[in-house]
Amino acid sequence: MNINFTNLYKLIPNKKLLFYKINNLLRNNQLVGGKEIDNFQKEFSRFVNSKFTIAVANGTDALEIAIKSLKLKKNSEIIVPANTWISTAAAVVANDLKLILCDVNLDDYTICLSDLKKKINKKTSCIIPVHLYGNPAHMLSIKKIIGKRNIKIIEDCAQAQGSFINGRHVGTFGDIGTFSFFPSKNIGGIGDGGAIVTKNKKIFDFCSRYRNHGAIQKYDHKFIGRNSRLDCINSCLIREKMKKYSQVLKKRKTLAKIYHKNLKLIKNLKLYNYQKNFSYSYHQFVIRLDRDRDELQSFLKKKNVETMIHYPYMLNELSFFNYKKKLSNCNMLGKKILSLPISEEHSVKEINHVCKLIKLFFNK
Repeated sequence: MNINFTNLYKLIPNKKLLFYKINNLLRNNQLVGGKEIDNFQKEFSRFVNSKFTIAVANGTDALEIAIKSLKLKKNSEIIVPANTWISTAAAVVANDLKLILCDVNLDDYTICLSDLKKKINKKTSCIIPVHLYGNPAHMLSIKKIIGKRNIKIIEDCAQAQGSFINGRHVGTFGDIGTFSFFPSKNIGGIGDGGAIVTKNKKIFDFCSRYRNHGAIQKYDHKFIGRNSRLDCINSCLIREKMKKYSQVLKKRKTLAKIYHKNLKLIKNLKLYNYQKNFSYSYHQFVIRLDRDRDELQSFLKKKNVETMIHYPYMLNELSFFNYKKKLSNCNMLGKKILSLPISEEHSVKEINHVCKLIKLFFNK
């Protein structure tokens, strides 16, 4: 049995209808802005239950623009977990603010609350929790730690479309939530894409202008912004995927249960420690092995099962961030984690087969 990690073509729903809609956009010269993007923003606001959505070109731009919109104090610090995609940290540096990397917990790989408490000080202006792999960060605890301090929160929800805490979608607990629609995401587009959500009208107005050279309408420039617009063809696919997303989540949760049922008793293999009040979107299904990770990956590859590593290094290990402080949980973490196939394209039979092979490897 040949099991790919993902097949993006298979993830496109209603292909005939989608191509028909894209053809209409082309015929009507509607490629950037207009009703298509307005409709996307309204629908995504309903999807996450946020007052405002600003569509942008990609998830990195969403982070950079979000930080810019908060007008944080010069030389202030932003705390970011060290186990995340580089954009989360790079967005801080791009805004000329000081990056503080925080450890992650080993239950779900989100930001470590005990280390966060140690990192907060008078210079802290913002925290960016990352809902990594679709696992919600502990937002209620983070807000409790912040208390009455004037510290902003930007939630990085790039991998967490459809993740909830107490029935509330991630991205709506802080001041701003940012999303990515990169093709491999649970709701992925044809190319890059992103969104910013907020309940704050001033932030909405600033981001709406900033993404479009400082203008809302043509030649309505109020300040120097940038070009970061979601294109209409990409929006068209994202909107179609949103319509079917409840089915996607149901399938991913079914496959995750199979992994848990079959792998939970294997020694030296660690799974997520789930929170009862959290709902997970399973963008990735990551296991951790203190030893034999590379051997397991090689074994599965020989059996035609594709796996991936998210991520092979922690951000504090990158020399150009010049971060010297030790992060205990992150130490060597990139050499222990392995992402198993999990997507709505995969069958129950395929995931059971992966589990059978993993058991075979450990029984050896």
